[in-house]
Amino acid sequence: MRSIRRQGTLVFYQAMCHTDFTRPQRAFSLYIMDIKNIAIIAHVDHGKTTLTDALLRQTGAIGEGVSMDSNTLEQERGITIYSKNASIMYKDTKINIVDTPGHADFGSEVERVLRSIDSVMLVIDAQEGPMPQTRFVLKKSLELGLNPIVVINKIDKPAADPQMCEVSTLELFLELGASDEQANFPIVYAIGREGIAKRKIEDESKDLTPLLDAILEYVPSAATAENVALPLRLQPFNLAYDNFLGRMAIARIYDGVVHSGDTIYISNPDKEQRTGKITKLFTFNGLARAEQNEAGAGDIVLLAGMPDIEIGETISVQQDVEMLPIIAVDEPTISLSFLVNNSPFAGREGKYVTTRQIREYLERELEINVGLRVDFSAGDYFTVSGRGGLHVAILIENMRRAGYELQVSQPQVIFHEENGKKTEPFEKVVVDVPSRYQGSVIERLGTRGLVMTGMQDNGATVRLTFEGPTRGLLGYRNQFVIDTKGEGILSSRVIGFKPYAGEISKRSVGSMVSMTTGKALGYSLWGLQDRGVLYITPATEVYEGQVIGNTSRGEDMTVNPTKNKNLTNIRSSGTDDAITLIPPYELTIERGLEIMSEDEYLEITPKSIRLRKRFLTDSDRAKARRAPHAGK
Repeated sequence: MRSIRRQGTLVFYQAMCHTDFTRPQRAFSLYIMDIKNIAIIAHVDHGKTTLTDALLRQTGAIGEGVSMDSNTLEQERGITIYSKNASIMYKDTKINIVDTPGHADFGSEVERVLRSIDSVMLVIDAQEGPMPQTRFVLKKSLELGLNPIVVINKIDKPAADPQMCEVSTLELFLELGASDEQANFPIVYAIGREGIAKRKIEDESKDLTPLLDAILEYVPSAATAENVALPLRLQPFNLAYDNFLGRMAIARIYDGVVHSGDTIYISNPDKEQRTGKITKLFTFNGLARAEQNEAGAGDIVLLAGMPDIEIGETISVQQDVEMLPIIAVDEPTISLSFLVNNSPFAGREGKYVTTRQIREYLERELEINVGLRVDFSAGDYFTVSGRGGLHVAILIENMRRAGYELQVSQPQVIFHEENGKKTEPFEKVVVDVPSRYQGSVIERLGTRGLVMTGMQDNGATVRLTFEGPTRGLLGYRNQFVIDTKGEGILSSRVIGFKPYAGEISKRSVGSMVSMTTGKALGYSLWGLQDRGVLYITPATEVYEGQVIGNTSRGEDMTVNPTKNKNLTNIRSSGTDDAITLIPPYELTIERGLEIMSEDEYLEITPKSIRLRKRFLTDSDRAKARRAPHAGK
């Protein structure tokens, strides 16, 4: 027996249909409100998070100074790393918003989110137009049948061209095979930084009301009385971790109602059906989570009590409920080894320095970082695989900030075997550079195995499109900044695995290796800076085998950075030269991963980042060269 009234009313429902009579029955009450689920997608730095923050502030969900990018690394780098959930109330409608990363290394986060929502807000920079990640996320959205709302953002930029951006976006929709309904997308013009949106470019506006109204108009409702009446089906699309509650699932409820305390069945096509119990149930209120006793179809919830839950599994309260389509997670493209730091300076700065402690951290990270893979079988080192250099660099940065010391090997591309042939990940690269730099970019990428597939002259700048192996891009981004004097923009995305492209010669510099342990002196560095680029400053402590710079000749060179000037009692303008040092090339985790060679380790501690040779002494390196398989 059941009694259900339309949306906006209190629903009383007792399951007499679809009933498992072996389970105790109970009646419940649930207020069915109108729910809209939407994800904000875009290329990196096109203004997703700024726009989301403005929506939250206008509706009173957050105050001034609060942001969706609450992670310290996100605030420092100005990018979204982790997808996040929030909700706002507008005109008696609950709008669940998922802010997604824009960087290609975190593309797997975007794909999973798209399966859980009913529409997307595609944000495009009015000056740059559609970029590689724009194409990637839009393609996924269209394939899932979602009808996007296009937001042309940053219309206040001096070089903004909203009309051209609109034309380029429509061309992209048609190129990706959008249906007539999808190609007839609504457009909202916005200045996210100022919290202003317009339906027409000439309209006057003081806030984001036109955008909020467009969401209510074009995003389909997620909650209906009919869905509430069906047996429970929900599916996790993301994971979270709580120190007290353990692993938690962020899930979309497709049918029925879920209660705190429910005994549930978890179905996975690759595993046997298993049971569990929901110990805590939360919904999202602004950026905060609010504990609830029950939640109904259409809502996005956070569940605790299932320590082995995986993304894409179907959760229900009955054994025979039809499974939801599985959510696939992208395979990693690069791998590297994590080892205990065994340099002469090991243990000075870190709190966690043992293999066991590093292993425990990686095991915890695997609870929520679904794009990560770790092979623990070697024992004394761990093979970590990720979606790209930034994906791995963020993991390492979080470890060092938590007090860990470790060293990592050079990243290597992961090769696959398909139909007896060797394949490797390929990427599509889009480069926007001033015309005077295009020659050097084409030459550099050409020698790295990338093929130019398109060129578009935009007046002062040129947009170049390339395709080629991921291997060719490893170590290139910093060189790109140098070649374009910081004026170029390079974006890339993985487009799949293709046949092996052959050998690629990338490294054109050698390493400047310290032959002694001590404190680097300005006089010595002054003499060495003409040989290449230095990574250290005077008074930096160094040890034998540490890489202190690179050499332009392309060969390794052993040097003494601690040598001082011989003292004499002669002082004259002819014998005393002024020491002028060029600022060093400061090592960061990303830079280190790009510039290191195969026989080097990147040493990471809470306070320092050093590059070192695997074998510290010159004699040990000579032995290793004679026996190439002697080291890992």
